[in-house]
Amino acid sequence: MGRVEGKVVLVTGAGSGIGRATATLLAREGATVIVSDIDRGGGLETVQQIGGNARFVEQDTSQEADWKRLIEDIMAREGRLNGLVNNAGIAGPYPATFETETVEQWQRMLSINVQGVFLGCKHGVPAMRASGGGSIVNLSSLAAFLGTPNLSAYGASKGAVRQFTKTVAIDCARKGYKVRCNSVHPGIILTPMGEGIMAGDKARERTRRSIPIGDFGVPEDIAFGILYLISDESRFVTGSELVIDGGMNAI
Repeated sequence: MGRVEGKVVLVTGAGSGIGRATATLLAREGATVIVSDIDRGGGLETVQQIGGNARFVEQDTSQEADWKRLIEDIMAREGRLNGLVNNAGIAGPYPATFETETVEQWQRMLSINVQGVFLGCKHGVPAMRASGGGSIVNLSSLAAFLGTPNLSAYGASKGAVRQFTKTVAIDCARKGYKVRCNSVHPGIILTPMGEGIMAGDKARERTRRSIPIGDFGVPEDIAFGILYLISDESRFVTGSELVIDGGMNAI
C-alpha cells in the first residue's frame, strides 16, 4: 500500500479494461485518480467501483480542446499533476489489411491512438513541470515490434507511440524538466478489445497456444507494470519499453 501516495494521476480510457484496472490499482496505492473516457457510463462505473480518491471527466482524447479543458480543470481543482497514463485507444475492424483499410479507418485510428498520445504529452508535460515533475506512461503494444498484416493501421499507430515516447523522454530529460516518459507494450490481454480479434473458441485456443507462458494476460498484469512506472521506484527509468506479453516478443 502507498506506492503512489499523494500523487495526482490522470488515466485516459479508464472506463473499461486496462484503463479501469490501472485507475483502480493506482487509487488503492494512494493516488488521487482522474478517470477520463469518451464513454461516460463506463467512466462513472469505474469511479463507483474505486470509491474514494477518484472522479470522472468526459474526454475525447483526439480533441485538443478536451485536453486543454481537462488539464486546466485538474490544475485548478487538485493543484498539481504528477502522473499521466495515455491509455485510450482503439483496435479497429479485424481483419484490416493495408489493401482493404479505408482512409477514414486509417485516420480515425491514428487520431485516437497517436494524436491522443501526442496531445496528452503536449499538455501534460507543462502541468507536470509546474508540479515539480512527474511520469508519463504511454500504452503501446506488442504490435509495435511485429508486422501486423491483419491490423495494418493499429500496428502503425502503436509503432508511432513507441517512437514518440522516446522523443518525449529524451527531450524532457535534456531540458531538465524532471518528467519521465515510458511505453508499455501489452501482449494478448483479455479485455473487450483483445477478445474482439479472437472469433470463436478455436481461434481463442489457437491464440492461447501461441503464448509461451501458456495463458492470456489480464488487465491487472498491465496495471502493475504501469504502477511501477508511475511510482518513484522507477525514478531512473525513462525512454524505456516495458513489454508484458507472456514471452511472445522473445520468440
